[in-house]
Amino acid sequence: MPKAPGAKRVTLVQKLILSYAVIAFFSIAAVALSIYGLQSLNTIVRDIVRNDFAFIKTAETLRESIQTQERNAAKYSVLKSPELKEIFDRRQKEFLSITDGLRKTGSGQIVYVLSQNYLEFSRRAQELFEGKTSDIRSLKAAADSVSASIENFYNFRQAILNAKLENADRERETTAKRTLLLSCAGFLFAMGVMVLFAVHISSSIKKLKRATHCIAEGDFDCDPLIPPGDEIGDLAQDFRKMGARLKVLEQMSLDASPLTRLPGNIAIERVLTKKLQAGETFAVCYADLDNFKAYSDRYGYIRGSDMIKMTGEVIYEAVQQHADEGAFVGHIGGDDFVMIVGSGDAENVSRAVIERFSERVPEFYTEEDRKKMCIEGEDRYGVKRVFPLMTISIAIVICQRGEYDSAVKIAKTAAEIKEYAKGTAGSNYFVDRRKKAR
Repeated sequence: MPKAPGAKRVTLVQKLILSYAVIAFFSIAAVALSIYGLQSLNTIVRDIVRNDFAFIKTAETLRESIQTQERNAAKYSVLKSPELKEIFDRRQKEFLSITDGLRKTGSGQIVYVLSQNYLEFSRRAQELFEGKTSDIRSLKAAADSVSASIENFYNFRQAILNAKLENADRERETTAKRTLLLSCAGFLFAMGVMVLFAVHISSSIKKLKRATHCIAEGDFDCDPLIPPGDEIGDLAQDFRKMGARLKVLEQMSLDASPLTRLPGNIAIERVLTKKLQAGETFAVCYADLDNFKAYSDRYGYIRGSDMIKMTGEVIYEAVQQHADEGAFVGHIGGDDFVMIVGSGDAENVSRAVIERFSERVPEFYTEEDRKKMCIEGEDRYGVKRVFPLMTISIAIVICQRGEYDSAVKIAKTAAEIKEYAKGTAGSNYFVDRRKKAR
């Protein structure tokens, strides 16, 4: 029963789209949350790598530098070697450069204390270098103070690093829980939609299945008895139309070529057999392209298919224009075609085919090959040859009452005449004028 005009309905497609939109929302939200969490973790990791690891490495460098300075100052007090003083000075410049950089990072009181302790250490070392004292105990005490400040700085940065790592763990756990929650919600919603639709369409599917079995058994008038109203009702209506169409198609046995849409071998044989049984006089025109293999090898199978399609169109049009209504055109396969026409129309049809084919065939060659009027290629035996532009050969077999008793014999005779036709250069047709023994 059709729905009232202006009435709105939510179709199955709309319901599916809506449900999938909700599922997509949950999925996208889960993905977005995961990406956000990963970005946050990535930011934390990059901060750790760029800052905290660098600070920890800096602390190690400072610790090693102050130890080296202390050793060289102590050795100088005994050996008085200028080289030891030069090493001390280089390490001192390095130490001061690092602490200056640390002040700019905002490390605060810890770096200030470190700098003050290092100034005291530098003063003690300078007294040794100037010979004002030889007591290294005060130098060692100052160095220990600097080392303690470095250790405080190290512990301070380590505490910051630990806090960031804990924050990263919390961020990871929170992201994982939220992503899992959204994924589960989307999955449960999807399952609910599946169950709902399964219940909704189950009975209709069963009816369609029963109707399918009826049609498979040959009952093309079977009605699934599904009322209209949504897509399933539309499908049931299409199902009824399909049954009616199948009923018509059951009566047709033409195995049309998918390329040219012309009837194939089974239909050709049935037409010939029917005419032979009726005792009619008719002509069978067997058309074949010359040098098609060389063309297909050079231009490829797609262009070869286009050439065959064009040939089918030319033949069909010629038969429509120059033969009576009972004429028939079939595509045997490849570049072979059959025209079954009245015996008086065969030559007119063949001439029309040759004329139109000759006009169109140059379109399928490049400008270079058209100018040369030939292409280079290998024949079926693998021998390189020069082939002229493609032509068409037509063998005409006149079938009079009693001359032939089967389609096979007609085909054999047509094949023999076709060899004569293909042996002559250019497009041409040959009529079999030999008398057949009755």
